[in-house]
Amino acid sequence: MSNPTIVLVHGAFADASTWSAVMPLLWDRGYEVIAAPNLLRNLNGDADYVASVVRDVDGPVVLAGHSYAGAVITRAAQDLPNVRGLVYIAAYQPDTGEDVFALSGPDTTLGEKSSTTLLHNGEPELRVNADSFAEVIAGDVDPQRVRLLAASQRPTAVKALTGALEGEPAWRKLPSWALLATSDNAIPLAEQETMARRAGSHVVRVDSSHAVAISHPEVVADIIDEAARAVS
Repeated sequence: MSNPTIVLVHGAFADASTWSAVMPLLWDRGYEVIAAPNLLRNLNGDADYVASVVRDVDGPVVLAGHSYAGAVITRAAQDLPNVRGLVYIAAYQPDTGEDVFALSGPDTTLGEKSSTTLLHNGEPELRVNADSFAEVIAGDVDPQRVRLLAASQRPTAVKALTGALEGEPAWRKLPSWALLATSDNAIPLAEQETMARRAGSHVVRVDSSHAVAISHPEVVADIIDEAARAVS
């Protein structure tokens, strides 16, 4: 069997450049890679868009998501026969009826004090405050890069973060891997551990902030490669 195509999905308050250091590492290992846009509008719509990207791939796919995109890939892969495995990168792994905000737990630093509410077509969306971006998301990233990430972030609709997962989570039928960021302030480690254990995911831990694809791209590439080899 040929290598699966790797489809990467970025999380909230970010864009596909999240994967800019990971993609060359996967290319060097012989993988075709797509960094899919995540619309960050609502869970079902975002998942449908990602599903359309995956359906356009000829052959098997390993689907990887960071942060909120963990919920997106959990929904998107429900009816995608070419997806062979799921990789959660410091990500949410919801079960039926659960939403991202609820799964963040009481110790998350993402909240009213660290974010600003904006309006898009009358719908509220969140933006992480520049002076909180390092604490919430990127504590082990170079300060100049943190400044760039904060300034260029894509705000995320509140209803994306509060939308409950419909249907059976894809991790019930597909093998999954979870990279747990042990110094994550957005999704505290305890919540990551609980979700990964429930899903039966193959777990790797790394001492990292939430921005693990930026601060530890080699570790991210390694777990995706592990998943791709296993399903091949």
